[in-house]
Amino acid sequence: MITDLRLQNFRSYEDASFEFGPGVNIVVGPNASGKTNLLEALLVLARGGSYRVSDQDLISFDAPWARLDAHNSEGGLRTIKLVTEPKPTKTYEINERQYKRLSLQTSLPVVLFEPNDLQLLSGGPERRRNYLDDLLEQTTPGYGAIRRQYKRALAQRNALLKQHGASDSQLFPWNVRLSQLAGQIVKARCLLLNRIAEELSELYIALSKTATKVTVSYSTPLSVATYETSLLKKLEASIELDRLRGFTASGPHREDMELLFEGHSTSASASRGETRTAVLALKIIELRVLEAARGVTPLLLLDDVFSELDGKRRHALTDYLAAYQTFITTTDADVVVQHFAENCTVIALSGD
Repeated sequence: MITDLRLQNFRSYEDASFEFGPGVNIVVGPNASGKTNLLEALLVLARGGSYRVSDQDLISFDAPWARLDAHNSEGGLRTIKLVTEPKPTKTYEINERQYKRLSLQTSLPVVLFEPNDLQLLSGGPERRRNYLDDLLEQTTPGYGAIRRQYKRALAQRNALLKQHGASDSQLFPWNVRLSQLAGQIVKARCLLLNRIAEELSELYIALSKTATKVTVSYSTPLSVATYETSLLKKLEASIELDRLRGFTASGPHREDMELLFEGHSTSASASRGETRTAVLALKIIELRVLEAARGVTPLLLLDDVFSELDGKRRHALTDYLAAYQTFITTTDADVVVQHFAENCTVIALSGD
């Protein structure tokens, strides 16, 4: 649990300090008052990076550095420093120990629910791939490194495909490397989806008060059981076609997570309310998966989504928030406070 936070030269904050409660914290203020920037600071502290901008864009305009300091309920101190000179650098300090990067062990489990997440099921497949991969980075040791290595290998193969005169023998080692890493990625994604599938339908029924059956699976044209071998054969067989395209058309970077309502795809049959309920269920499962994997209660960040949910879904969400330190941004505190009575901490921001 985070008890307090100081922001210096971070986004719209020159120097500001906040104290937080152990339960629901409601950050209220008009638009452009810094609500999302405050949540972003908590996410950067927890995971090491923003979901919106690069590290250097976190530093206030014309400032040479930025700094975040937060204490936890055990008295520990967590600091992140960003500087622009002599070169852009980010460093972490946790209980007086220095780190250059946050690992699974030094990061904090956190779930972010922001307006774009409501497009998780109706938007493009990249959003769903990132949802799976981001959660796997927080729960599976080494997954972040595998993900980065895959992106580098993919970039190398794509560069060779565009290079005039590059031979099949030059591509072969990258086909092998890509297939090896892809096999690990797909195995991890499928294990995670099996875990999500165990709870999704029952949780959706509880949230929606309907009997609709919701299922989720991994969508790939290749055999999951023999994925590494299947992808290598596919890459070898499609070299000429990939050369014409100028990119690699097969692999986990092109695959998807498929969610079905009564056997029908969400894009074809789900209403707006059904989609939002399904996304809400996924976020609750995300909290549970994180807590089970890490043995630590995650932080929950809700950025301007509470007002997007109708009364039934708001009540359903509040029922699941009791066990988590939660931060909710809103322009209308009354909308949120009525669901939490006196059991919340209100942080008021001005628009000045």
